[in-house]
Parts: sequence; structure tokens; C-alpha cells
Amino acid sequence: MSVTRSVMTRRMLCSVVTSVAMWVPAIAAEPIDIGSRLELLVDEALVDSMVGDVRLELHHPIRREIVFKTDSRWEGNASAYQSVFKNGDLYRMYYHGVHYRNSGPPAQTVENHPWVFCYAESDDGIHWRRPELGIFEFGGSKANNIILTPEFLAEIGGDPAHTAAFLDANPDCPPDEKYKILVVGSKPRGLYVLGSADGIHFSLISKEPFMTKGAFDSQNLAFWDPTLGAYRAYWRIFTEGVTKADNWKPAGYRAIRTATSKDFVQWSDPLDLTYVDSPDEHLYTNQIQPYYRAPHILMGFPMRYTDRGWSEPLLDLPGLDERMIRAKSHPRYGTAITDGLFMTSRDGRLFKRWAEAFLRPGPRERHSWVYGDNFIFWGMVETKSAIEDAPNEISLYATESYWEGPYTTIRRLTIRVDGFVSASAPMAGGEVVTKPISFEGGNLTLNFETSGVGGFQVEIQDANGKPIDGYTLADCPPIFGDRLAKVVRWKESGGDVRPLAGKPIRLRFVLKDADLYSFQFVPYAPDPKRPSGS
Repeated sequence: MSVTRSVMTRRMLCSVVTSVAMWVPAIAAEPIDIGSRLELLVDEALVDSMVGDVRLELHHPIRREIVFKTDSRWEGNASAYQSVFKNGDLYRMYYHGVHYRNSGPPAQTVENHPWVFCYAESDDGIHWRRPELGIFEFGGSKANNIILTPEFLAEIGGDPAHTAAFLDANPDCPPDEKYKILVVGSKPRGLYVLGSADGIHFSLISKEPFMTKGAFDSQNLAFWDPTLGAYRAYWRIFTEGVTKADNWKPAGYRAIRTATSKDFVQWSDPLDLTYVDSPDEHLYTNQIQPYYRAPHILMGFPMRYTDRGWSEPLLDLPGLDERMIRAKSHPRYGTAITDGLFMTSRDGRLFKRWAEAFLRPGPRERHSWVYGDNFIFWGMVETKSAIEDAPNEISLYATESYWEGPYTTIRRLTIRVDGFVSASAPMAGGEVVTKPISFEGGNLTLNFETSGVGGFQVEIQDANGKPIDGYTLADCPPIFGDRLAKVVRWKESGGDVRPLAGKPIRLRFVLKDADLYSFQFVPYAPDPKRPSGS
């Protein structure tokens, strides 16, 4: 036997031994009851083993068109902290407007003005408009989309700077508080909440802050968590606290704190977020929200703040002249850069945070690689696909050209439904086996994509890893295509998994040149009739 063949043989044997070792399941644990909920492969919560050339892979959004420019006189180049959601047929966007002139000549064309809080809307999530609300005057006219001003918030010493709006999903929420806005006030310092019946006209719910322990100098968020049956709030802290002199000065890392409440009045003691094997990094925002298709999974899109100082690569980045001018106000305004991250949690405190950027600064030669760019808005919405005949996709939005010219631009980003992370395998193939689970339903559906030659097979095992008759790998013809909810069918059992409902099982996915994003057990539907001869 040649040396090469001998080495190859040893490698194959090692691979087989390793695979077998990994395949032997641990003593069957109590099954995880997933009911009929959608499960995403965004973490290892349901994964017992992965064998072969397969891994959980982070996917990245696609940059689409610029959908909005904050170019009204009351907005400006530092307009940010947008909240986006859909209610009925209307897409809503809330954001603060402000302008910074400590940049180059283009920024000098707009006058400084106080912070304001604004509202825009859309029928499709792509084309946005500013309704003339006629509530507050700016520059001698009420023909604007302003819904909050510092004067309106004077009683609490409030400012629309670090603000967020949300649609309260609590089924017991009073109608006149269905829309809520969080603001920072100074009498005393803390987070306050406003309510509204129409999302336009707001008033204070309480003149007392509901939270006082934090820095609050970022976008401060709260929402109803239907899985927990309570409100969650997330806000900015610094890991070594803050000291108050003429202003709030940071120390340590920019970090995130959370608390929960049943009634938005009494809150639990705040806790700092923890992470699964993540380094200390500055997280400027958090953007945490229940994933709308699987609300037991919380997703966050924090903006990561990095300052690598002046270096030769930094001098090659776009907008050097603007960068040098901004640095005269503070060095970090010239050297800091920001990108977007992705993280998920199932308990609201411990997060799996991907070290790789979800949204990189990108290839643009103008208005990119700027401090404040790649800020992903709070909220996501479904929109029609940019590809004809394709299913809906998820739209996210992010800032560009922050703090440079006379306005900030808003770029739409799209990603496949459930398409944030997948169990991904090349043609060499790989397998994923779940922990013991139990389910409700009659069909198993997959959100997946393959190449024309790649594919899937699915085996259902008992809790100890033994294939169940009628649902073995040999019983499952290879599945290929690109579907959001493909029913898995076996040769004799068809798509009917009702006999296994409520029993402890494992799912074994065998992949080749394929990506699996999510799976779900759904109510039973009979197998469709196929053309004769097929």
C-alpha cells in the first residue's frame, strides 16, 4: 500500500470513528417540548451533534435602495434611532431629527436646531412619506412631521434625543396607551414613557421615571414579550459606571442592561446582559426584539463601536477630508467606525453574539466607514421581494452618510425570511441531530435551499437515537429546491407524522450543498395528488 493510500485510509477510519463517537447519543434527556412553534437554527439550543462538514453559518443582508433622506430643515445629518413596525396595512417609522455642523462644508448648509422626534409612514415599506401633522411649529410653520419637542417634555426635563417608539402588544394594554414612546428625562434622571391611541398624539403616562439605573445615552427600548407575558426593557450602561461632572462621562465598555415588568410600573432589579463566548466590545445600541415569526427567540442587532486610532488603512478610507475636520472636535469623531452585529437569546439575558459583522461598512466610496453608520433600526417588516415571483422577504433599515453632509440616508436591507443563520453544508455533506424533542402537529415543514444537485434527507429517531420504522433515512427520498415551508414526506408514511406527536423524538438532517434555516411541525394536511406517471 502506498504511503498516500495508507494515510488516506487512516484518515477515513479516524473520520468514521469520530462520526460514530459523535453519533452515539447521551442518555436521553427530558425532551424539549417545542409544540408547534417555529424553530430557527440561530443557535445550538436544539442541536445535540453536528457531524461532517456542516456548521451554523451567519448570513448577511443584501443592500437595496436608499428609501429616505433626512433632508428637511428640522432633521439633519445626525437623525437616527429609528423604530420601524407595521400596524395593519401601514408601515410606521419614528426617529429623532438633529443636525451637527462640526464636519465639512456640506454640513454648513443646515443650521443647528434642537432635537425633535418625527414620524414617517409607508404603504409598502419602500416608499416613505412625511405627513404634515400640524402639531408643533418649526421655523414659523406647522407643516411638518414632528410629534415631540423639548418644550413639550419640559415638565420632566425630557429630550427626544435617545428615544424609541413601539406598538404595545400586551392584550390588556389600555387603548389610549397602545403606542408608547420612551424618553430620557432629568427631573429626576431616568426613563419615562408616553402613550397614544393613534401613534401621533402622545402624552405622559407618568411624571415619574420607571427606571433610573443606567446611562441611557443610546436608544432605550421596551416591548411586550408574549412568551414571558411581561414587558422587557433594554438600555445602555457602562461596565464601570458613569461619573457625572459637566456631563455624563463614560468609563469601561458600552454595554446593555435589562429588566422586566408585568405592568410597566414595578420593574425587576436590572441585570447586565451576558454572552456565550463573546469578547468585550463596545455595543453602542442593542435593537433587541422578539422575532415576529418565533417570539420565543429574541434577536438583537447591536451597533459595534470600534476605534483603532489613526493608521495607514484608516487614511485610505472614504471621506478623509471630512474625517479630519470632525477630528478637530474630538479625535474619535475621525477615527471611530461602526458596524452591525447579530445576536439571539431564549431567556432575554444570555445571548449568543456572533463576532463576525452581520452588516459590514461596505464598498461605497462616499459616505461610508463613518462613525454612526450601519446603525440597524429597531424593528423588521416583511416586504415584497425584489425578485419577481419570489416570496416575501424581510426588510431591515440602516443609516448611511451619518454626520457628514446635510442629511443622513436610510438604506433598505433585505434577508430571506428566517434567513439569519443556517445549518450549512457543502457537497462533502454533513449531518445535524437534535436533542430529544416533543411536538404537536401532523406535518414537518422545512425552510431550506439547495443547489440543483444538492439536497436533504430527514430521519426521525426515538429519544435514544434509534431510527423509527417508516421514518428512516432510507425511507426519505432526497429533497431539493428552495422553499419556506416544504413538507417532508417519506416513502410509506407520506407527510403524516401524527403517530409521533407528543412522543420524545430526535430529528436527523443529512445535508449536501444545502442550507436549513428553520423547521416547524404544523397541522396535518393530506399529501397532494401528483400527476400520473410522475
